[in-house]
Amino acid sequence: RPMRRVLDIESLYLDFDGFFASVEQQCDPALRGRPVGVVTFPGAVKPPYRGGVIAFSREAKAAGVSGVMSAREAKDACPDMAFVVQKPALYARAHDALLNEIGQVIPIDKRKSIDEIVCVIDKAGQRDPEGLSVAIKARIRDHVGAYITASIGMSANRFLAKVVCKLQKPDGLTVLHPRDLPGPVLDQSFSAIPGIGKGLSARLVRAGLPDMRSLWESSPKQLRAIWGNVHGEQFWYALHGYDVKAAPTQRSMFGHSRLLNRGEQDVPYVKGFSRILLTKAARRMRREGFRAGHLSVRMTVSDRPLGCSEALPQVADDQAILAALMRIWDRLPIRAWDRVSKISVFLSNLSPVETRQLDWLGADDTHRAKWEAITAMTDGINQRFGKTAISLGPWPLKAGEMSGGKIAFTRVPEPEDFW
Repeated sequence: RPMRRVLDIESLYLDFDGFFASVEQQCDPALRGRPVGVVTFPGAVKPPYRGGVIAFSREAKAAGVSGVMSAREAKDACPDMAFVVQKPALYARAHDALLNEIGQVIPIDKRKSIDEIVCVIDKAGQRDPEGLSVAIKARIRDHVGAYITASIGMSANRFLAKVVCKLQKPDGLTVLHPRDLPGPVLDQSFSAIPGIGKGLSARLVRAGLPDMRSLWESSPKQLRAIWGNVHGEQFWYALHGYDVKAAPTQRSMFGHSRLLNRGEQDVPYVKGFSRILLTKAARRMRREGFRAGHLSVRMTVSDRPLGCSEALPQVADDQAILAALMRIWDRLPIRAWDRVSKISVFLSNLSPVETRQLDWLGADDTHRAKWEAITAMTDGINQRFGKTAISLGPWPLKAGEMSGGKIAFTRVPEPEDFW
């Protein structure tokens, strides 16, 4: 089916600048005007600066640090750097507040991540894109705070709006009208283009398309062959300003991961913490109406990967899922003195909650129904009190300790993720 060629700017892409760091600056006046790095663990805040930096303020980027780097590297590059430990729940609340204010100016079409959103531009916005940008930024400044800024791109579709959004950071606006294509798109490297990673970039070069100009002058059929599927053809149409609709995605798994700091790497602690991570993943799964048919545990032990999995009889209750986790731990070739630096748990092979077929051979109807009722009661109590008031088994967390509700850039966490 032929795709519609867009004749005006229809998509707005907004990207908050150094989001985590700017939220910290807004909340703490002592950090304003200073280079700030948001780190994963308390051990990265002071010497010997162990750990990674996940976000930098605009002042830090102006001093020459960017991307994902260690706290030690960031401190060496910028001695005035102030480090703060991540506060995922704070960033999630800031995200909600910001979207509420932006929504007073223009409806939110899609939340792409914790710091990126997409909006559809109406006729008034098309007539005055600069005025629309000014209104959005004024709303953020006046109702949330002046230290949280955003860069905005507007173009024919979401893809092009995201490409040009990066061109005037921080706090900028770039409008690329379809009549002006390809415009500044030709000046970009492959690494700046969404959907082109290192592997695909190498394939493009081998196919005789070494830069954006050659990519622009290619054909849909040629890109389909290079990609090896229809996504290459869709990429060509998106690049040329057509209205390309993303295919609906289906949930494939629920999981949580945790990089473990020193003092958290003992096997008994990790075993207990894996129960918390899995319980939280199961809660998310139930909230979205699924059961799981498979459980996987992955970890890094003394720099070597280790993992195990088990089939589940399409269950959603905590008892069945946690019992499977304990069976997996019994099979893992891990010793009491080993040190675990990362732990991940995943529930997969999902099915809608209403489609579960009982395991007739296991005769689990009565048993499962009992535990499902207990789990539903537990979820209800926790929902009522807004925290983990009750859990199946121990919940070995210290006050203020995170339990897996960290920010995933591709998913905006819910308030329940921090219970």
